[in-house]
Amino acid sequence: MIRFGIRMSLAGGREAATRLAVIAAAVALGVGMLLASVAGMNAVGAQNQRYAWLNSAIAPQSAEHDAMWWTVREDYFHARSIGRVEVAALGPAAPVPPGLPRLPAAGEYYASPALVDLLASTPPAELRDRFPGRQVGVIADEGLPSPDSLLIVIGRTPAEVEQLGGRQITQIMAAESAGCDGCFIGLNGDAMTLVLSVVAAALLFPVLIFIATATRLATTRREKRFAAMRLIGATPRQISVIAAVESTLAAAVGTLAGFGVFLGMRPVLAAIPFTGEPFFAADLSLDPVDVLLVALGIPLGAVVAALLALRRVRISPLGVSRRVTPRPPRAWRLIPLVGGVLELAWFIGRRPDGTDAQLTAYLSGFVLILIGLVLAGPWLTMAGARLLAGRASRPAALIAGRRLSDDPRAGFRSVSGLIVALFVTSVATGTITTFVANRGEPRTDSVAATSLSKTFWQEDGAGPALSQIPAGLAAIPGVRSVTLVRVNPDPDGWHGVVTCAELAHLARFGTCPAGAQTAAVASDLLGVRDLTKDEHVWSAATATPAVVEAQPILSVVVDTTSQSAFERARTMLELAFPIGRFPAGVAEWESNNARQLVQFQQLANVIMLASLPVAGCSLAVSIAGGLSDRRRPFSMLRLTGVQLNTLRGVVALESVVPLAAASVVAIGMGLLASHLFLQAQLGYELLAPGPSFYLMVGGGLAVSLAIIASTLPLLRRITGPEVARNE
Repeated sequence: MIRFGIRMSLAGGREAATRLAVIAAAVALGVGMLLASVAGMNAVGAQNQRYAWLNSAIAPQSAEHDAMWWTVREDYFHARSIGRVEVAALGPAAPVPPGLPRLPAAGEYYASPALVDLLASTPPAELRDRFPGRQVGVIADEGLPSPDSLLIVIGRTPAEVEQLGGRQITQIMAAESAGCDGCFIGLNGDAMTLVLSVVAAALLFPVLIFIATATRLATTRREKRFAAMRLIGATPRQISVIAAVESTLAAAVGTLAGFGVFLGMRPVLAAIPFTGEPFFAADLSLDPVDVLLVALGIPLGAVVAALLALRRVRISPLGVSRRVTPRPPRAWRLIPLVGGVLELAWFIGRRPDGTDAQLTAYLSGFVLILIGLVLAGPWLTMAGARLLAGRASRPAALIAGRRLSDDPRAGFRSVSGLIVALFVTSVATGTITTFVANRGEPRTDSVAATSLSKTFWQEDGAGPALSQIPAGLAAIPGVRSVTLVRVNPDPDGWHGVVTCAELAHLARFGTCPAGAQTAAVASDLLGVRDLTKDEHVWSAATATPAVVEAQPILSVVVDTTSQSAFERARTMLELAFPIGRFPAGVAEWESNNARQLVQFQQLANVIMLASLPVAGCSLAVSIAGGLSDRRRPFSMLRLTGVQLNTLRGVVALESVVPLAAASVVAIGMGLLASHLFLQAQLGYELLAPGPSFYLMVGGGLAVSLAIIASTLPLLRRITGPEVARNE
């Protein structure tokens, strides 16, 4: 039977070959995406491992190496983060970080390739002058989290590193940030894995639907063939073996091709900054367990699916040839959908305490809605089809409505993957758009984006004297103002204080209340405020102007009119005050969060752009299979005088109605779920997604419709008069 099954698959004529090719292509696409998702999650872990050595400040002591002074700080350039490591060896056997041939001596530094390129293309006063010494080499890939990482390892004397706040270490940290207590550099691996898992599920579900649809290609003719074999004496076991061989052969070919698809996609995937920075291609790897699970699991799953699909043939081969209308779906399918919406709505004003409780509450609501959408889909399709048939004024609409209402599960099956993709995308887009608008990066023309500050915190030592403030700071072209914020003698409220006379010249930073002489302000003159607005009124301070002038300096705030002036001022401040945190702007502090949110939104866009065409392919395969199964009824209709355009209208409506209905319902439910979540967790009102969201949805649907339209020419070819001939 195995040899007979192989022969039927490979030498069964054009239809068998086409079916084998389509199933193999669908499996290859699904396997490629599955492997890419698994490799992406592996790459997140590998990238985290690459961050590990930067946490060496908390590494346990070791007797194998000499000690060295060590400090890591974060610098910025044009809102990009620069990792700055400063070291000083206390012996010849001091540990060496990965990617370096040796520790740099005092007056030397190693830089990452991306930083070397940046230094070569940037005026020295904006960046190069911040780093003492000369470059003696490039940090190799082993020491970099990403090919685009901006990283520098500077050699200094032990006294200099000690003065900078460094500490002595005797070994380089090897554990990733998720595996040690106190690690602060690296990604939140659990969060990224959760996000990538959602992305993988949202991408894979349409692909699996596509595979399932492809395996059902010409299923009616296939069932009839197996039923005929059963009626002439074949046993259920023999039929099962033949079906299993056919499915295994196609799945094995597709799985093998899927590995090729993954290897071809890997360089492109590595360049996508899922975590904020691109991966090294080698990090997108698969371990032997992943390979074995996919290589064996996909063909095995195809066999199980084939056996399940043959249950009608095994039970009653006579019933296959006499098609019975399936039972219509019931209204109970709406219960999970309504339950999920009610669950999210119930938590408005009742936000659970603790992260775990919130994750459980909200994720269960989202999952319940998602399951409810998939369950309710056939019932909604049936309701829409009955409405279409009831209001039809043309034969095409009437036939399409009747056919969809007759078997709504088949009509919905091909677009069910689209439901998942659009729901996930709508939730992500609605939530991220609203969150970024409320708490994201400020406008580029706001004072929060044009000013930077250097704060002299008490733990870094005493603040500078007035004479230590660089005299040339105000003379930098493009510097609008230089403001000294003093320490507020009042322990309550903001740490800083300025006179209202000075603040009157700095209206961009806010104003004093009427009648006040001094104002309590934040060290950066911005504090926690609505960054989308320029107007702000500070509270009055109790200190007099004379007392304010006598207070120590808390911070220096520089407002600029250009990015060049911004970076020149930062360089001058870093050279004058090398201890403590480097000067930075609020926009740079916020940019990390905003960048990560925007990247999550890009992932949602990837889901939509990839899943809509896949859903279109599923529809196209479903249409082609349906046309093949109905070639004789359509031929009879043509012989009775029905126009070919009418039949095309029937096929188009049968496809477009579920596609449009699924899109509207999924997007609407996604935005509703997002609104309920934002209300419950943050108290925000949902903001409408930007035009790019609608353009991508429209573009994806247009591609899907174009794929559907490409199948319509088949109708003329397969419904000719010869098909209606009785043999």
